[in-house]
Amino acid sequence: MTTTTAAAARVFRVRVPFSTRWNDNDQYGHLNNAVYYEAMDTAVNSWMIRAAGLDPHGDGPIAFCAASSCEFRASASFPDALEVGIGVERLGTSSVAWALGILRDGEHEPIATGRFVHVFVDAASRRPTAVPASVRAAIEEHLLG
Repeated sequence: MTTTTAAAARVFRVRVPFSTRWNDNDQYGHLNNAVYYEAMDTAVNSWMIRAAGLDPHGDGPIAFCAASSCEFRASASFPDALEVGIGVERLGTSSVAWALGILRDGEHEPIATGRFVHVFVDAASRRPTAVPASVRAAIEEHLLG
C-alpha cells in the first residue's frame, strides 16, 4: 500500500481544524497548493506543542522537515471549513513520518493526502538526536494506540 493510499484509508484519530482565508484562493478560484503544506505543517507542529510539550524556542530538540509531499484529490476554496487529519506512518529513533489528510469538516475521505518527515535535531548543534520522550509518548498514546 502506498503512503497516499494508506493515508486515504486511515481513520485519523487526531483532527485539527483550519480556517481557509480569502487570500488562500489562487487565480483559479481554489486553494493554492502551498496552503495545504502550510496547514499540514502548522497542524503537526501545533499538535506537538500542545500534546507533547515541544518547545520550538527552547534549547531542547526541534523538528526539521526533511521531506514532504502532497497528492491532491479534490479542490477546496474559501470559505470551506477544513481539518488536517494527523497520523503516523513510521516512528523511528530520530524521525517521524507523518501521514496527513486534508478533510472537509466532519467528512472521512481526504481531499488531499500528505506526508511529512520530521528529523529531530539538537537546537544548538543541528545534529540528529532522539525523538523527545514526550513526543514519542504522545504519538504512542494519541496516534498509534
